[in-house]
Amino acid sequence: MSLKHLYGENKQIIDGNYDKALAVKCMNGTFVGKETDGIAAYKGIPFVSAQPVGDLRWKAPVPYEPDDGVYEAYYNGKTSWQPKGDPAAEYVMGEDCLRLNIWKADDASAEKKPVMVWIYGGAFETGGTADPNYEGHNFVAENPDIILVTIAYRVGIFGFFHLSHLADGGEYTDAQNLGLLDQMMALKWIHENIAGFGGDPENVTIWGESAGGASCTLLPLIEGSHKYFKRVISQSGSHLQTRSPEQAIACTNQVMEALGCKTVADLLKVDPEELANTAGNLFGIYQVLGIRTFPERDGKYLPVETVDAYANGAAKDIQFLHGCNKDEFYTFAAATGPEGFVEWGKPRKEEILAKLTDEEKELVESYFRDIKGEAYEAYTCLVGQMLFIATQIRVAEELAIAGNKSYTYYLRVESSLPIIKAGHATEVATVLAHPELTDLTGRRYDETFGKTIRKMWVQFAKTGNPSLSADVSPDGKEHEWPLYDQKDREVMVLDEFDIHPEKEADLKIVDWDRSYLLTRYYMP
Repeated sequence: MSLKHLYGENKQIIDGNYDKALAVKCMNGTFVGKETDGIAAYKGIPFVSAQPVGDLRWKAPVPYEPDDGVYEAYYNGKTSWQPKGDPAAEYVMGEDCLRLNIWKADDASAEKKPVMVWIYGGAFETGGTADPNYEGHNFVAENPDIILVTIAYRVGIFGFFHLSHLADGGEYTDAQNLGLLDQMMALKWIHENIAGFGGDPENVTIWGESAGGASCTLLPLIEGSHKYFKRVISQSGSHLQTRSPEQAIACTNQVMEALGCKTVADLLKVDPEELANTAGNLFGIYQVLGIRTFPERDGKYLPVETVDAYANGAAKDIQFLHGCNKDEFYTFAAATGPEGFVEWGKPRKEEILAKLTDEEKELVESYFRDIKGEAYEAYTCLVGQMLFIATQIRVAEELAIAGNKSYTYYLRVESSLPIIKAGHATEVATVLAHPELTDLTGRRYDETFGKTIRKMWVQFAKTGNPSLSADVSPDGKEHEWPLYDQKDREVMVLDEFDIHPEKEADLKIVDWDRSYLLTRYYMP
């Protein structure tokens, strides 16, 4: 369904005619929001002084500058250019997309509120703040004691595109990780301006799913990031979702060949829609289930080995809540159909095996053969373990080694739609308080379950501990969420009518001998 009817251009207000009660003075302007049923929304606030268009395409975000003007903050910013498929792509797209949205309860609270910053997913290729799942009114109406922010970043060929190897690529040494730099710039803006909205800049939680969750685990590895947030909520995303410079260059070269371009100068002449669609036809998650676009372990912004960085304590002062869904990759199998997924899975499996030692290959092949079910299910389990499931246990292990506070979950609520089960992204509508959006679930999940999960997430953002006492838990039950440690390896099982802690040894989330070894490697 098209979302273009929701688009509008925020204008400067020069006649002084605006609601002063909804005006917030920030460093780069005064922004005027809109109030609906007690919730004030501020949409489309720029967090850069110049948008990444023209000669600024593939350049780092430009820091915002002081501005005394007054501006409307009524409309969501544009979606970063991308091929069709994601709900956000049904909105107006443009390269001038670096804006953020804020929701706050219109109350008289004098206390600074914790801030939760949502970073959208979409395989680093798609996504945007215009996705109806990410409209923040419902979440804040239910949890008025927090401030919710959603931030935009460049995706796909505009946000993660290695260019420095080209003859004229010397000025484009950031292009491979621009999406993460955009997120950093948004977090800097939040740190310096959120107090005006009633938020506490010293109590910020970054929060995302899939590529958004991966972003939340990668941002702590970027120098200087820790002053902008103290907590991470990562749903089905990890720092293993990255690529090497060699992998990135190979993707760039394929795009260049398809476009008939030789230089960055050639690329700058190409229409953004053509750029997005060309890359999409080669790697797009909705077009060919490519899953090739990742942030780059460039040694400049991200370490060459993110695994070692975590185990060595690079994020030791950050608190984590993270986890995965029981049947992650079934969502993708449902999209392609069983036969199509097998055809996709065969070469992907061979790419995975090519990374392994002979002994490891035998173990993984044994794991693969023992998976019960239809032919496609062996592939969903194998890739799901490598990309989403075993990686979350790996993250929990690394955090435990480094002495971090880490709370890990395992969600088992199943969709009513065929194949999907407890698949990737099925929880997103629930945790963001949009149970009416049932594209992946086929049904509304239990209302009390949804409220309880959201309360846990908010409690973590407020205190660093997601545990709930019976008097504040929406289901009336006490939920003591144990820290993950290497002795008991307890996780919180999120069942629709039975939220409870359980040991990984009883759940068997990973096969420690045959699938956990995949976490030694990054995705091919």
